Amino acid sequence: MKTAIITGISGQDGPYLAKLLLDHEYRVVGTVRSYRCANAHNFKYLGIEDDIILEELDLLDMANVIRIIQKYNPDEIYNLAAQSSVGLSFEQPLGTFSFNTTSVHNLLESIRLFSSHTKLYQASSSEMYGRAHTMPITLETPMHPISPYGVSKMASYFMVTTYRESYNLFVCNGVLFNHESFLRSNNFFIKKVIRDALAIKNKRLDRLIVGNLDVKRDFGYAPKYVEAMWKILQSPFADDFIICSGKSVLLRDIVEYIFDKLKIDKKMILEDPNLFRPNEIEEIYGDNAKAKKNLAWNYDYSFFDVLDLLIEEEIVNG
Repeated sequence: MKTAIITGISGQDGPYLAKLLLDHEYRVVGTVRSYRCANAHNFKYLGIEDDIILEELDLLDMANVIRIIQKYNPDEIYNLAAQSSVGLSFEQPLGTFSFNTTSVHNLLESIRLFSSHTKLYQASSSEMYGRAHTMPITLETPMHPISPYGVSKMASYFMVTTYRESYNLFVCNGVLFNHESFLRSNNFFIKKVIRDALAIKNKRLDRLIVGNLDVKRDFGYAPKYVEAMWKILQSPFADDFIICSGKSVLLRDIVEYIFDKLKIDKKMILEDPNLFRPNEIEEIYGDNAKAKKNLAWNYDYSFFDVLDLLIEEEIVNG
């Protein structure tokens, strides 16, 4: 039986990944900063709350990282832990950069020194590419991050590639574009819009307040993206991959689709300039051809199909 450690398991992707690994008969160890931070609801929602070993882990403490690795001798580590809010990174740039880089470095160094057989998946981000001059984004596209979060992810990305090339470790970056699910936390855009739209429909809210809707993003479905994470570490060679839908969607079209679906007057949508980011990417989308070819990963969802799934799930279980 293989053993996998998932850091930051309480977020959106962790529970889906844990379920996939359990279905493949792994022993799954999930780490959280503290047991108080563990979101048991997401595990219960997927019916896996009794199948995961939870451990407290401070990723900024290398001795703590070494302790966990030596205790479980993992075959695979999926590092999903991060300060992952782009908006918050503008408010807390130093904390974002410090955590998102030091945590990755501690994992890499612990693997190098004490567990060189362990494979590492690092959750990278499309935010590393920032305002790219050409589309679609590929691994060869020059990185030009425009947020503290994007800068932190870029630094971690190159640290992973440096350890792979310098120390011959099986460490990989998965560059994931935006991906959504019912388990997404309420402060993220798609989840917020769906929940607020339902609140408006049910007379519990009188309007939807959002930031800039005239930007385009590449959105996908989280459970399918998690499948790609796993496939990256099953590949015969360590490599980096872009995981995306390959298409961009205007945020305004998403919001209006949700309102039309729920039969809500679009006059109740209010754009608040105070919510606009200080530096915004107007459009970004990626090229998933390498993942489809080398990982045999199939993805053919329209994001409006995904929205239908998310709206229905929120109505039934929200």
